[in-house]
Amino acid sequence: MRGRFANRYYLDRQLDRAAVRQIVDVARHAGTGANVQPWHVHLVAGHAKDSLIEALRIAHESEAGAHTSEYTYLAADLPEPYASRRREFGAVFYGALGISIEDHAARALQTSRNYRFFDAPIGLIFTIDRRLETGSWLDLGMFIQNVMLAAVARGLDTCPQEFFSRYHAVIRDELSLRPEELVVCGMSMGFGDPEWARKRPHMPKAPVEDIASFHGF
Repeated sequence: MRGRFANRYYLDRQLDRAAVRQIVDVARHAGTGANVQPWHVHLVAGHAKDSLIEALRIAHESEAGAHTSEYTYLAADLPEPYASRRREFGAVFYGALGISIEDHAARALQTSRNYRFFDAPIGLIFTIDRRLETGSWLDLGMFIQNVMLAAVARGLDTCPQEFFSRYHAVIRDELSLRPEELVVCGMSMGFGDPEWARKRPHMPKAPVEDIASFHGF
C-alpha cells in the first residue's frame, strides 16, 4: 500500500453511496481494545457538503482566529527530529506548488482549500466520544487508516485533515453532532487528479533503521 498518499487535487467525478458505504463497512473491522469501537464518521456529499462548506467558508474568512481545536495536535515546541521533518514537509509540499516560504498570501490561499475538502466529491468528519481516554484515540486512528487503505484499494484517493478540528462549533451546528462528540479531523475522498499524481511531491520518510529497534534477531 505504499501508493497511498494525501491527495489535495480531485476530479469532478461523483461517488455513489454504495461505494462509500462499502469502504466504511471494511474499515469498521479495525483493531479496537475490548471491542469498544470508539469512532463515528459523518459522511457528506451533494447539498449537505455544499452547506457545510459555505458555513466553513464564512467562519474561515471572517473569524478564523476565533476558532480553535478542542485538543492539541502538535507540540508547541517540537523537539528534533520532528521539527526538522515538519520544516521539510513545508519545503517539499509548497515547493512543488511553486509557492515560496515568504509568499504568505499564496500559502494562506492553499490552506483555505481545506474547508472545500480540496474539491473532492465526498467529505468525512471523524469524531470520538469526549468521555473516552487516550487509548481509544489509538483505535480511532486505526479506523481512519482503514478508511484510507480501503479507499486506495478501490482506486480512490484521500487526504486526512486536522484542519477541521478547529471549526468544531460550525460542524456541530451543521451536522447536529451529539454533545459528547469531539471533532478529531476530516478527510477528503474521491478520484484523484492524474495530472497532480504525476507531479506530486514524494514526502521523504525515515528509513526503517531510524524508526525500528530489533531485539533478539
